[in-house]
Amino acid sequence: MKLHDELPVDHRLSQVYRVGAGLCGTALLVFGCLGLADGLSFFSTDGEPIAGLSSNGLLSLVSVLVAVVLITGTVIGGNTASTVNITVGTLFVLSGFANLAVLDSSANILAFRIQNVLFSFVMGLVIATFGMYGRVSGRLPYDNPYWRHRHPGPAGRTAAAPVPDRPRRATLPGRPA
Repeated sequence: MKLHDELPVDHRLSQVYRVGAGLCGTALLVFGCLGLADGLSFFSTDGEPIAGLSSNGLLSLVSVLVAVVLITGTVIGGNTASTVNITVGTLFVLSGFANLAVLDSSANILAFRIQNVLFSFVMGLVIATFGMYGRVSGRLPYDNPYWRHRHPGPAGRTAAAPVPDRPRRATLPGRPA
């Protein structure tokens, strides 16, 4: 059984994945198109400011390609959008670390500056969070397809047993619990 068969097409989680991928993809598409429209040199390590970030032609092209991947995830929706968001978000964070390492060197082929690194970290975490929403948690509801996939026994029952509350800690006399 494939997990993507478990998520109904109209499940509310699909909308979260789609909105997240769509918003982030649109922002990257605008940034990339602005850079390409400015006719930036392709391999300049100095970069030109575009929307508050340093960019060159290569970074603009990469931004457009990543935007296309995110928007494709938006169109497909469901688990595909979630997986695309998690993957792209992780790659953004890793890119932030890699570009931080080459920040003031000739290997900085994407013309990154510290603003770009911070943007990469924040955008990566936002994209990954959209992808993980409702998928990665300790307390998923019983109707969640990811919970049902991880718990095949209780998932087949019409009403799952509630999760027992945590036992209360012992308190000192005179102190409220």
